[in-house]
Amino acid sequence: MKKRAESEMQRVAVLGDGGWGTTLAILLDRKGADVTLWGAFPEYVEFLKRKRINRKFLPGVAIPRGIRITSLLEEAVDDAGVIIAAVPSHHMRRICRRVAAILARQRNGHHPLVICGSKGIEIATLMRMSQVIEEEIRGVRVAALSGPSHAEEVVQGSPTTVVVAASDEQAAMEAQRLLMTERFRVYTNPDLIGVEIGGAIKNVIAIAAGACDGLGFGDNAKAALITRGIVEITRLGVAMGAKAGTFWGLAGIGDLITTCVSRYGRNRRVGEMIARGKKLKQILASMEMVAEGILTTKAARKLSRRYHVEMPIADQVYAVLYRGKDPETAVRELMMRSPKPEMRSTYG
Repeated sequence: MKKRAESEMQRVAVLGDGGWGTTLAILLDRKGADVTLWGAFPEYVEFLKRKRINRKFLPGVAIPRGIRITSLLEEAVDDAGVIIAAVPSHHMRRICRRVAAILARQRNGHHPLVICGSKGIEIATLMRMSQVIEEEIRGVRVAALSGPSHAEEVVQGSPTTVVVAASDEQAAMEAQRLLMTERFRVYTNPDLIGVEIGGAIKNVIAIAAGACDGLGFGDNAKAALITRGIVEITRLGVAMGAKAGTFWGLAGIGDLITTCVSRYGRNRRVGEMIARGKKLKQILASMEMVAEGILTTKAARKLSRRYHVEMPIADQVYAVLYRGKDPETAVRELMMRSPKPEMRSTYG
C-alpha cells in the first residue's frame, strides 16, 4: 500500500475533469500529492464520485479513492500550493476570474503556482493561456505544460516526455519537480511564448493531417504536411518573439507528430470526418471532448495577419472549416502555389 509522509504531501487543485485533467490528478496522486479534482458540472461530478471512472473522457480508468472530487471551486482551490488549469481555452478566463476572487477572500497573501495544461489561444484577445491567467489572477507564478502527451497513454504509464515553460526559472523547476516521475519525464524551457504557440497551433495542422487521412492520401502527404506545418508554426512563433529552436523540441515537432498521427488525436479526427463529408456542426454535436484546433484555426488566421506571416496550411484549414471549401480543392491549391526554394539560402 502506498505510504505518504504528511510533511511531503503538497495540496494540488486540478481544474477540469476532462481526460487530461483526470490523468494529471491520477499521476499526482500516485506520486503522493494531496489532490482535488474540480469539475464544472455538479451532476457529472456526483457521477464521478460514485463510480470513480470518468466514463465520458477517460473510460476504463479507475480514479483512486485518494483523489477528492468536487464541483465547488472554493473547496478545490482552498490552501492549494499548486493549481493546474486544465479547462478548455475558451473557458479559461471565466474560471480564472472566479479563482482570483476566491484567493482574494482568503486574505492570507497566498500565491499558488498555476500550471496551465490547456493548449489554445483566446479568440477575442489573441492572448496565450498564460497571459489570460496572469491578467486575471494577479501575483501568481505561471508555467505552461506541453509536449506529446495523450492522456490515454500517460495514465497507463507509457513513457512520456514533456516540457514545462515559465519565464521564472524557479516556477519551471517547481513544476518539473511536482510532475516528474519515472514514466513522465519533464524538461524545462524559458521560452513560454514558443511552448504555448507550438502547443496551440499544432492542432490546426492536425486538422489538415486528418483531412489527408480522410481523403485517402498516404505517408508522403502526411510527412510533407508535418514538415511544412512546423515551418508555419515556427514562422509565426518567431514573429511573436519565440525562439526558433523551441519548435524543434517537444512542444514543437514532438507534439505536432503525435497529434497528426495518433488515433487518439481529436483534431486529427475532426479533419478526417470533414474530408469524408461531415459538416462541422454535425461533428461538434457528436463530440464530448473539445477539439481545440477548431477555434484555434480562427486565432491562427488572425495572428498570421497581425504579424504579417504566411501560413498557407492554416489558411486552407480555415477555408475548409468556416467557408465550406472542398478539401480536395484546398489540397490542390496548396500543391499548385508558385514554386519557391525550401530554404532562405540561394544558389551561388
